[in-house]
Amino acid sequence: MSASSLARTAFPADWTKRFVWIGLAIYTVYAISTLDIDGARIARGMANAARLFDRMFPPNLQPDKLALIKDGMIESIQIAILATFAGVFLSLPMGLAAARNLSPPWVSWSARAIIAVLRSFHPVIVAILFVKAVGFGALAGILALIVSTIGFVSKLFAEVVEEISAKQVEAVRATGASFFAVLIFGVFPQVMARFVGLTVYQFDSNLRNSTMVGIVGGGGIGAPLFTAYQRFDYDVVLTILLIIIGLIMIAEFVSARIRRIFQ
Repeated sequence: MSASSLARTAFPADWTKRFVWIGLAIYTVYAISTLDIDGARIARGMANAARLFDRMFPPNLQPDKLALIKDGMIESIQIAILATFAGVFLSLPMGLAAARNLSPPWVSWSARAIIAVLRSFHPVIVAILFVKAVGFGALAGILALIVSTIGFVSKLFAEVVEEISAKQVEAVRATGASFFAVLIFGVFPQVMARFVGLTVYQFDSNLRNSTMVGIVGGGGIGAPLFTAYQRFDYDVVLTILLIIIGLIMIAEFVSARIRRIFQ
């Protein structure tokens, strides 16, 4: 057998994948042509961005501005903590109900349908609805992030539960244990480390999202950030952004330590 025929046999051409990539490339070109994206606009955008960054520096560190930013950051942290605690607490039964290896089909599919609905909307959209319902302030932001937390953590927790070893669960059931005893001794020991990891990650996400929901009236640092932008106080905007970045980095460090403890 020749080398060329051997190569064709060992590495057959997958025309399905090739057509998919070709179709994706054609659609990308088409989408760019319909969305008014061109080099001139990008060049103007770069020039505008350079002027914006020039107006941002140096950051504003006046005591009155820092005091206002501090209040907003404290509120954002409180929103993230409360939303994470309540959302994870509600995600636990929802995730167990959605797990197909623990619940009857009608229960699991009903729970998955609810989770899909909760995951269908961005937290900002949900925050707008809650601002309309309960008014401006931290409560709207907390409720919006609770909805987001349930939609995310419940789905991933259900998938984690479905990956557990059935042998340990069957061993506990063989003793005649109740359903809750099976959960405590057969399910939770296998998933607790992953569940803690999901909780910590969701807190990081809620801390970032608390900024966005604040822009639409959900409390937190988002309101001062949006106000500073509207007033063209770009040096204050930079100060807020730097503080947010620092806070997220600290949260990431603490989250990594917590995940290591429970591994």
